[in-house]
Amino acid sequence: MNDLFTLTYTYLNIYIFKALDVPNSLYHHSPTSSCIQTMLKLQGIYFILFYTMLNLNSTPTNMTTQPPQDRKIFFLFPLALISLFLLGTLRFLLDNLKNNQIQILRQNKFLRVPINVSENEIIEENCNVFEGKWVWDNVTYPLYKEETCPYLVKQVTCQRNGRPDSFYQNWRWQPHGCNLPRFNPLKMLEMLRDKRIMFIGDSIQRGMFESMVCLVHSVIADVDHPIERVPPRKIFRIEEFNASIEYYWAPFMVESISDHATNHTVMKRLVKLDSVEKHRKLWEGVDVLVFESYVWWMHKPFINATYGSTENVQEYNVTTAYKLALETWGRWIESNINPQRQKVFFATMSPTHLWNWEWKGGIDGNCFNETQPIEGPYWGTGSNLEIMAILKDVIEKLEVDVRLLNITQLSEYRKDGHTSVFGERRGKLLTKEERSEPKTYADCIHWCLPGVPDTWNQLLYAILLQDYRNH
Repeated sequence: MNDLFTLTYTYLNIYIFKALDVPNSLYHHSPTSSCIQTMLKLQGIYFILFYTMLNLNSTPTNMTTQPPQDRKIFFLFPLALISLFLLGTLRFLLDNLKNNQIQILRQNKFLRVPINVSENEIIEENCNVFEGKWVWDNVTYPLYKEETCPYLVKQVTCQRNGRPDSFYQNWRWQPHGCNLPRFNPLKMLEMLRDKRIMFIGDSIQRGMFESMVCLVHSVIADVDHPIERVPPRKIFRIEEFNASIEYYWAPFMVESISDHATNHTVMKRLVKLDSVEKHRKLWEGVDVLVFESYVWWMHKPFINATYGSTENVQEYNVTTAYKLALETWGRWIESNINPQRQKVFFATMSPTHLWNWEWKGGIDGNCFNETQPIEGPYWGTGSNLEIMAILKDVIEKLEVDVRLLNITQLSEYRKDGHTSVFGERRGKLLTKEERSEPKTYADCIHWCLPGVPDTWNQLLYAILLQDYRNH
């Protein structure tokens, strides 16, 4: 019986320390060491109780022999009780471990946990992570839960808004010939330590911003981290890492009459193609810039704009105007970005799925009620190839390195990922009557979260991780 005790006690030690897999460098810091000391004290109490129980069970208290059934109950009851104590303690320790580690980082602001890039996180040089397919994965996806992230706006919380299925959350992007590193929030935050990352663009880019906040939120201490609203910015600060994740509303990149973060004109659009003056002051000095601008350009084939004198308003072809705006943006990049300490990305167009005859011949509808990705080659008419070519051409000519985050093709397959009738219209959730008319009211532009934008951030994370490894 004593052998059984020794085996059980040893096993519990191994199991608990394995579960409390804390980096060695953190053992000597007060929160974690206190946690482990508490565990050891409790284990000492359990040791005494267990040993006493065994002695009581093995030593007869009188000359009367107990029936076998009574002896079994006498043995099992305290064993079950002690097991419950052990499980409760283990649960308590595990629940508090995350906060303990964050407290360590908060109390030791200069403590850096080294980022170990494992073999399965290395992307081969000849692998294009933007080419691949979506595979079903309801075991490790989604990367976070809608209900556990308080930073999502109503426009993207499709489950809360009544969407009956959650299949759109369980698709994982699998590149051809290599693997995409799984998003690791602690590694991402360590790469952002003492830095700022800013997502710049329209409401599509706001979704990417919210996705990134939710992805890292799971490892941040359970304290209030409100998003600061300083129009046209939103700022999420992570004090533990002296870092911030930011969003900047600039639907055209260059200046326009739609630059107010909430009170912006939608139908009447006027763009100042030769100026980023208002924007640049808040872009300067940001460590990681992620730009995006497309949907707002595509409202009509022509757009009112100025180039030079603000009095000279002309009607420009959208592709011509887009190129002029992009060149203005490019000049700012070349004259203001320090490539030694700053990184710049440009996310390609986020596709729309407005007409389902493009993937279902002969059917008049849109993304409503779609629950599966498109299989096989597909490119929708909502993604303008001329705009894509202009973007690539301008970026290739820049003297500063700007990397394309080529999200378009992989997102083209995801007709199932849009908010459809489970989002907002003009700041209000759709009514029951409006939901019954999906041809009119379905939103096939914005994306549910968790969902497709999480993969965009996973791709961004993978690129940053390779940069970290190479430098």
